[in-house]
Amino acid sequence: MKEKILVTALAIAFTGALHAQSKKDQDREAIKEMCGCFEVTFNFAETFSYSQDSLYKPSKNKVDTALEWAQLVTDAEDEVVIQHILQVGNPAKPAIVKHWRQDWLFENTDLYLYNGDNNWTFHKKDADEVAGQWTQKVYQVDDSPRYEGTASWVHVDGKSYWENTAPAPLPRREYTTRADYNLTMRGNRHEITPEGWVHDQDNDKIVRKAGADDLLLAKEKGYNTYVKVPDARCKAAADWWVANQDKWADVRATWDDVFSRDMDLTLKEKVDNKVLYKHLFDDAVVGKKAISNVIESFVAKTENTGVKTK
Repeated sequence: MKEKILVTALAIAFTGALHAQSKKDQDREAIKEMCGCFEVTFNFAETFSYSQDSLYKPSKNKVDTALEWAQLVTDAEDEVVIQHILQVGNPAKPAIVKHWRQDWLFENTDLYLYNGDNNWTFHKKDADEVAGQWTQKVYQVDDSPRYEGTASWVHVDGKSYWENTAPAPLPRREYTTRADYNLTMRGNRHEITPEGWVHDQDNDKIVRKAGADDLLLAKEKGYNTYVKVPDARCKAAADWWVANQDKWADVRATWDDVFSRDMDLTLKEKVDNKVLYKHLFDDAVVGKKAISNVIESFVAKTENTGVKTK
């Protein structure tokens, strides 16, 4: 009788392990569906305003298109890294622009959460809080931090999606035109579709000040569609990555060293009157030492506050 119970228990445990692995494999395949060549349409509209200022002007609707190559950089059991690269201008001789990067980490416990005004707060979660979850870490064009959050991929009724809400810096389309708020609370949904994938956003425009409650200034809808096209159309972007990937591996390694300190992080906006990406996009800045010197010059402060969050 005891042997039967033991066999049954082992069978249940084995079945559970197989299911967990199958689910994880589904997750990884969904994430990698975001790789390839895509025609992208960016759509943003401010939907509701809560300002008490009679002169308040909402952001204009923004609709833009692009051709984007999403390069699979790392394909590991617990990590998938995707580098986005824009290909713009004349298709016969396009210009290449290194764009954003997204890292996906399985059951990650370490988070840098944006707190406004170029500050990120380090948070440590318990392992059981992130069981089965994937953290998406999103980075700027210079691989500095942007926003990150953790949640489970969902595969149901023929749909595969991941959704999370996370504090983030203002996007370029906003910080270049206005300065009346300092934090975006991003509601992100990544959904895989037959055509490619969709980045669906419900964003809050927040004024955050120390010692005060967050002030909701306005809401924004974002709906970005990624329609997959033949990889050959993004050949110039793919070739650019082959030629430049070593430099950006050094950049990522330097940032990894900064993040591994597990401390709150404050970054300077400019050094020598230039923002970080202009330093790193300079072809003369190559090699681990030069890259490290540039990035470290922007690290204004790191502090250990021992913050832990649920």
